[in-house]
Amino acid sequence: MKLLIITTFFIGLISVNVAYAAQEINHADGKEKIGVVSAGNAYTLDDLSNKLSHKADEKGASSFKILSATGNNLLHGVAEIYK
Repeated sequence: MKLLIITTFFIGLISVNVAYAAQEINHADGKEKIGVVSAGNAYTLDDLSNKLSHKADEKGASSFKILSATGNNLLHGVAEIYK
């Protein structure tokens, strides 16, 4: 029973975090640009996107658009952020 309660609690926390995460977009139509963020030391494109989303969240953005991703073993990227 305790395991079920703990599992339910953590699933709830994950759901809350996902609900407030900045969403990656392809087009910024009708959105207000509020800045640029960068992130690095990512092993995959998904990891880089997650890091950029986290940085966008910290700046109060609701969405972000990746402008560039570079690197050989570790990736670095830049994204515009929007309200």
